[in-house]
Amino acid sequence: MLLTLTDLQRQLHQIDGKSYPAYKDIRGRYGFEDATLFIDHVQGDPFAAPSRLRVRLPLAKAGFPPETYHQRSRLIALCDFLARRFAGACQAISDRSRGSGKSGLIAMDRPGQEILERSAIIITTEFVEARFVMGLPARGRRVLGRQAAGLLGENVPQLVEAALRYTRLDQPQLNAHLNAAEDADALRAQLADLGLIAFVADGSRLPRRSGVDDRPLHSDQVVPFRTPDSLKVEVTLPHAGRVSGLGLPRGVTLIVGGGYHGKSTLLAALEVGVYNHIPGDGRELVVTDPTAVKIRAEDGRRVEGVDIRPFINNLPNHSSAAAFRTENASGSTSQAANIIEALEVGAKLLLLDEDTCATNLMIRDARMQALVEKPGEPITPFIDRVRQLADERAVSTVLVLGGSGDYFDVADTIIRMDSYVPYDVTAAAKVIAAQQPTGRQAEADGSWPASTPRIPLARSLDPSKGRREVNIKGRALRAVLFGAEEIDMTAVAQLVDEGQVRAIGQALNLARQRFMDGQRDVAGVIEAVIAEVDRHGLDALDRRLTGDYVAFRAYELAAALNRLRSLEVRQS
Repeated sequence: MLLTLTDLQRQLHQIDGKSYPAYKDIRGRYGFEDATLFIDHVQGDPFAAPSRLRVRLPLAKAGFPPETYHQRSRLIALCDFLARRFAGACQAISDRSRGSGKSGLIAMDRPGQEILERSAIIITTEFVEARFVMGLPARGRRVLGRQAAGLLGENVPQLVEAALRYTRLDQPQLNAHLNAAEDADALRAQLADLGLIAFVADGSRLPRRSGVDDRPLHSDQVVPFRTPDSLKVEVTLPHAGRVSGLGLPRGVTLIVGGGYHGKSTLLAALEVGVYNHIPGDGRELVVTDPTAVKIRAEDGRRVEGVDIRPFINNLPNHSSAAAFRTENASGSTSQAANIIEALEVGAKLLLLDEDTCATNLMIRDARMQALVEKPGEPITPFIDRVRQLADERAVSTVLVLGGSGDYFDVADTIIRMDSYVPYDVTAAAKVIAAQQPTGRQAEADGSWPASTPRIPLARSLDPSKGRREVNIKGRALRAVLFGAEEIDMTAVAQLVDEGQVRAIGQALNLARQRFMDGQRDVAGVIEAVIAEVDRHGLDALDRRLTGDYVAFRAYELAAALNRLRSLEVRQS
């Protein structure tokens, strides 16, 4: 027989004043009105991680019209919208003054500027479910049963009414949210047929409030994006209709200009153009090839068995560049490894900003070539490989530059940012390149070398720590804690939500358990994990039902695997 919230409240009154472990007895499910509350995990004491709860409402009772979830783009956006509404309602109700530790906390992670798939809200053909946490109240380590009865018996029904019923939502706001996601997905799907790697709609507002605040900058000085006629492309979208904007073609694109004129701001918008954005963000119709990866130098990272020969060969210490290993990579070797690792899992667009790149990997000018002749230099700079990437491997590049005009010779498109306004200066740059030859010699030796696949070894991934068989956590956007190891993710620029970091940690364990069979290479393992999540949702990552996870891409998962300092691979 299904107990009711009234039964739960009665039980809480009975344990009032008892020691905190008495709360363990309330685990179970409870019906109220037309919803069900699940108490899945009860915290061990008021200072521990809060208790995990779910509340489920039949889809028919929630009342969402089929057109709000009939296709994947709208379904993800609907769940994202409900997570925002539910998290806001939790924040309004939560009262941390109810006792010690986490007492009175009611919370769900609040999404940021991106519209992402989350495990916090689940919608099936039968129900809508919200997953959240609660700090069961205590004084010291004694149960405050009456306060808990109020939280569970009164506040939970309020959350359902505020966030999970269609008639209680701001429907125009919801429709705008769904339409923004559907338009962005439709636009991104058109890029390949248009021969583009990215699109930036006219009128987009790209600047952010600060380096730690990704919300749009609201100021009279913000310049809405305006496309030069030569690069203007028009597209038709399901809801926005006819839209014009900057279409970046395949190949090699340079973004040039003086300091503080918007070069890096444009690149930053392209980095997160792999995700959809909420209405009012300013980047709703800034979309990028979904395989785009931001590349940078990363001094000190570990590299395991990566074939960096396209950029670095004939190492003086007789190390193998075909299976390069180091515990402490330099700027150039780390950036070379980052490029190869991105290509290994299918990246077709590289995004680089010279400010975060290793100079010696990017360029060797004529004077340096004259002083240090090629036989004494193991590095083949990126400038001599970027065309091969485009022509032989169909990998495009967008590069922010302010200091080296040598790249004019190899670029297809050159955009100058001037006071945040883009200008097509391709023709002018080509004239300058012809009139002022650099005198440098191309240093690439033949075609792009074929790499040997890397097979990751499951034995090298150990998620245990002390007595815990699985100890996996996320530390903001900075790190994945995997067993006793801390995976540094600070240089992985396209992580935007802490839930992605937590999910990636669990995905590494899933890869270890299920897919590192000694036969699959890195790309195959990553592909298998992504396919499993696509089939079964984020719940595939964890036997617990939790709202902590947010969808991630193959490229960030591969980045975490490659930065695990215990990783071992063998060449196939």
